Amino acid sequence: MNVYSEFASRIQVIMKELQADGSLPEGGSIERILAEPPRDASHGDVATNAALVMSKALGAKPRDIADKVAARLGEDPDVDSVEVAGPGFVNVRLADDFWRDRLHEVLQAGPMALIGDLGAGRTANVEYVSANPTGPLHVGHARGAVYGDVLASVLAAVGFDVTREYYVNDAGAQVDTLAWSVYLRYLQAIGDTVEDDAFEGFYPGDYLVAVGKALADEHGTALKDAVGPLERGSSPLPDPLVVVRDTTIAAMMSMIREDLAMLGIHQEVFSSERAMVASGGIEACLKKLEDKGLIYTGVLEPPKGKKPDDWEPVPQTLFKSSDFGDDLDRPLKKSDGSWTYFAPDIAYHNTKVERGFDVMIDIFGVDHAGYVKRLKASVGALSDGKADFDILLTQLVNLFENGEPFRMSKRAGRFITLRDVVDAVGKDVVRFIMLTRKSDAPLDFDMVKVQEQSKDNPVFYVHYAHARICSVMRNTAESGVSTDDLARVDLSGLGDPAELDLIKAMARWPRVVESAALSHEPHRIATYLYELAGEFHALWNKGRDDPSLRFLVEDNEDLTRARLALIDGVRQVIAAGLHLFGVEPKEEMR
Repeated sequence: MNVYSEFASRIQVIMKELQADGSLPEGGSIERILAEPPRDASHGDVATNAALVMSKALGAKPRDIADKVAARLGEDPDVDSVEVAGPGFVNVRLADDFWRDRLHEVLQAGPMALIGDLGAGRTANVEYVSANPTGPLHVGHARGAVYGDVLASVLAAVGFDVTREYYVNDAGAQVDTLAWSVYLRYLQAIGDTVEDDAFEGFYPGDYLVAVGKALADEHGTALKDAVGPLERGSSPLPDPLVVVRDTTIAAMMSMIREDLAMLGIHQEVFSSERAMVASGGIEACLKKLEDKGLIYTGVLEPPKGKKPDDWEPVPQTLFKSSDFGDDLDRPLKKSDGSWTYFAPDIAYHNTKVERGFDVMIDIFGVDHAGYVKRLKASVGALSDGKADFDILLTQLVNLFENGEPFRMSKRAGRFITLRDVVDAVGKDVVRFIMLTRKSDAPLDFDMVKVQEQSKDNPVFYVHYAHARICSVMRNTAESGVSTDDLARVDLSGLGDPAELDLIKAMARWPRVVESAALSHEPHRIATYLYELAGEFHALWNKGRDDPSLRFLVEDNEDLTRARLALIDGVRQVIAAGLHLFGVEPKEEMR
């Protein structure tokens, strides 16, 4: 049960009843009535805005409405007390038995079964990573990869049918440059001398050496003979370099898949830009926009400040993106007849619209911030405003080692690879830490501190709570107290405020996951797990000082088993959250 959704529904029913019996006037939308945790826990367990949001529609004072709602709520057997505060807030304190029943729910059904089916019958597409296939993934990609992967899992948890997608940018200038870069490595592999300055303007990473060697093994000197004296970097690619390009892209995508697998990420769909362009996807998209009257030929005014790359003071084929919230119209075709870089991207998103996803989410690096409005405008136009489309930006990851900037990766060329970081601290640490901040907030990642055993390290703090509970369970079983069938234990002995606070923290689980799904903010779950672990550690520490609160109570097996049920509920919720993150819960800390 989502406690807060449940009480919002109960309050909505009360409002209907008050209107039906004439206690309140008819009118108003009860869907706006919410129930939420009070900002100040001392005010109770649930607060509702019912009186405030209904006041204007009913033509009644909020306080008068609140008094009537409070009186009816006071009749609910799950309610211990109700208080009207301020201009009309209604604060509710729930009965202890109500909270003990929530623990029974966790133990009997399991945490995942308590999450609502908000997305049932709906489809979602989450596109993330989508790095150019020009080399291994770097640490910046890790953040978007984890954020997108976990968001997909969270959406699936609330009932969406989720497609995880990677858009392969395998067309355009960057892959032509990649082909020439590998050609230089190929020349080295067949014994030619290639000076270091020859790599200026190309991809210099040592990771391309193996691809050049493989081409040399397969083709000998034939590629060099076929290319002849062409100037390196010339465009379009000569046919022999097309072979190099295709071979290299396949090798880079294999490397990227391996890097993602190291991070526990496996995407189902890899959409090729080149295949989409070859199939006429851009022309089909342009025709669709033309039929809507959204394409015209015109000259854009020069923008203030720095001129963007796609601005030309000549007639161009333009898309009316300003009709859909963008700052200006956007060119799709240059004056020379070639497509702009925006054309294939808008066409690719048209394929998502055509596939009929109810929700579409893109995870981009913050360097794509200027791209958000135009892409949202294009999807709005292509879907006639029906698509639920969101773009999340991931800020930079600042990597440190014990407070000092982390060393560069020599084999990668100019950046720190994802593989470097996973090798150093492990998949689970990387995944959890990448979720400890909202995606658009900068993230500091210290390679040493993320492995410290302290409260300041959220990975350790959450794992430690789970491991401590597992330890208690093992020790209890060894002492002869049964840990079986805890879902049927009598919980009436759980009455200390610290015990009830722990149950209340557990009971927030469904709401946290549902809100994370609806807001597209999976970091909320990381915050929650840290807070839940904190509630458990606080109770543990109280038990050290106060023997009456210890989990193992001598000569009182019933209370011992009730407390075991309590902490096992915590263990299950923590484990469920970690599994959503793709992180394995620890049963022991070494």
